[in-house]
Amino acid sequence: MEGNSTAGSFTPAQQFSVADLVVVVVYFSLNVAVGIWSSCRVNRNTVSGYFLAGRDMAWWPIGASLFASSEGSGLFIGLAGTGAAGGIAVTGFEWNATYALLALAWVFVPVYISSGIVTMPEYLQRRFGGERIRMYLSGLSLLLSIFTKISTDLYSGALFVQVCLGWDLYLSTVLMLVVTGLYTIVGGLVAVIYTDALQTLIMVLGAIALAVKAFNEIGGYPNLEEAYLKAVPSKIVPNTTCHLPRADAMHLFRDPVSGDLPWTGMTFGLSVMATWYWCTDQVIVQRSLSAKSLSHAKAGSILASYLKMLPLFVIIMPGMISRVLYPDAVACVDPEECARVCGATVGCSNIAYPKLVVELMPSGLRGLMIAVMMAALMSSLTSIFNSSSTLFTMDIWRKLRPGAGERELLLVGRVVTVVLVALSVVWIPILQSSSGGQLYIYIQAVTSYLAPPVTAVFVLAVFWPRANEQGAFWGLMAGLVLGLARMGLELAYPAPRCGVPDRRPWLLADIHYLHFAVLLCAATGAVVAGGSLLTPPLPPARLKDLTWWTLSRESPQPSVDGTSQGPPDGCCSAALGSQQPSKAEGPPAAALKDTTEPPFWARICGINAVVLMCINIFCYAYFA
Repeated sequence: MEGNSTAGSFTPAQQFSVADLVVVVVYFSLNVAVGIWSSCRVNRNTVSGYFLAGRDMAWWPIGASLFASSEGSGLFIGLAGTGAAGGIAVTGFEWNATYALLALAWVFVPVYISSGIVTMPEYLQRRFGGERIRMYLSGLSLLLSIFTKISTDLYSGALFVQVCLGWDLYLSTVLMLVVTGLYTIVGGLVAVIYTDALQTLIMVLGAIALAVKAFNEIGGYPNLEEAYLKAVPSKIVPNTTCHLPRADAMHLFRDPVSGDLPWTGMTFGLSVMATWYWCTDQVIVQRSLSAKSLSHAKAGSILASYLKMLPLFVIIMPGMISRVLYPDAVACVDPEECARVCGATVGCSNIAYPKLVVELMPSGLRGLMIAVMMAALMSSLTSIFNSSSTLFTMDIWRKLRPGAGERELLLVGRVVTVVLVALSVVWIPILQSSSGGQLYIYIQAVTSYLAPPVTAVFVLAVFWPRANEQGAFWGLMAGLVLGLARMGLELAYPAPRCGVPDRRPWLLADIHYLHFAVLLCAATGAVVAGGSLLTPPLPPARLKDLTWWTLSRESPQPSVDGTSQGPPDGCCSAALGSQQPSKAEGPPAAALKDTTEPPFWARICGINAVVLMCINIFCYAYFA
């Protein structure tokens, strides 16, 4: 794929002025400065310092980092592209996060904190005993990181640079990887969280500026629906309707049978996936576990939820406006025309957002938006790199080498980051050809085949003390087989192109992937329940502090042994199997075992959570 294939109707290189270049350079320098400053604040030569930011983070960087980690460039490009292709229904993916984020802070984090863990698979090992679940989950999380998160973010970030600057896709990818890989490897989680906070600020300001400009261009919000329904490309595929915008474009809730995002799936299937992503995924939970206290973790979740309300107005609607302004490029359906515009025959909705930036932003601000996209890309990539290296180091490497000291664990964590980078680049060409060119839908579909079993196991682990290791393990295996079967079918029978009759098997054609997620979660839950009831229960003493019902609500005393049965001692490094406990870590790790919080702040967080839910429900009702 050549750099010039995107330059269909414009020559990007000329539009990139000196002012833009200055803005981008300033942005990168700021980023590096924040990375260095934050790295110096925490002792990152200890496991707790490197992987959990010394467990001393305040609520605002946590909230900003939760938002930035989830809004990678894959989401900027993907949400705007899906908005351009099908209207506002994709907003549900963002707004549904509110409930999952509140569940994370109020239900899951207290359990994780009191069980004293660093990674999610480690929680399941404490809860159920045995090694196999922990190893399986670590492996699955690493695979999901490479196939859905890292590669889509890289591809979309590179696509953005390619549309705006006319650089070659692979050159841009490699450049971005080098910068992000560097500060993740050097600074650990602290550098990641503070640079995320900076990037959130830049992302929100830049996206708002572009949204205002885009709405002005079409005469304001009242004209959006009418203009969108008229946005038809001039070259169409004869005798088909695929070039026409969806009649239900402005509705969040769509028909459960014929809708592209049926409301039943968006309510139930999405909740299953949101619970996996926000409450059990290492990338997200690691942010919350780095909090100073439970109140800070709750406030961080609330801030992130408020930020998640924005994408409809600053990403999805601008994507729709992009289709209105440039229907021939963004809404192309003729394969030859699409290949000419963006190099992909399946459609060009992914270029909706970058096209808007290049065409509408004045010089200087265009540089800011390119910085925004790079910010989005880097914040999500650094988060994933840091979390994946944590998973591999703490769950897989320590199993292979039980005697590994701290220095070795930190070195392995850094090497893993480099390997992940290399694997992701290899996956990009496959990504370009898949899933109708709609990135966001690709990410969600792959997730819906692999994540629901994990959701089922975590929910039962936290809420049902009777669940045991045999049940959980066989539940995960059954879920994996079913999920992979559906994923294999999806790869063997891709969705038909515009105007080609749909001859896929009924499992694909008639069961939407969001409905499949519900079925998969239910099936896994049934296997876990059956397997647990047929085998002996765990002794109640083993469950202390590991389920919602067995949490101790008073301040804990740091214990002396760091074995996996009891909670770890106050000093994290002892629990992590290193030989010489480091003094720097005692207090924060001990404090984090404590799930008590001041009544005043608990009340403030509670009131905020209720206000947030009211706003969320109002918005749902308004756009339904």
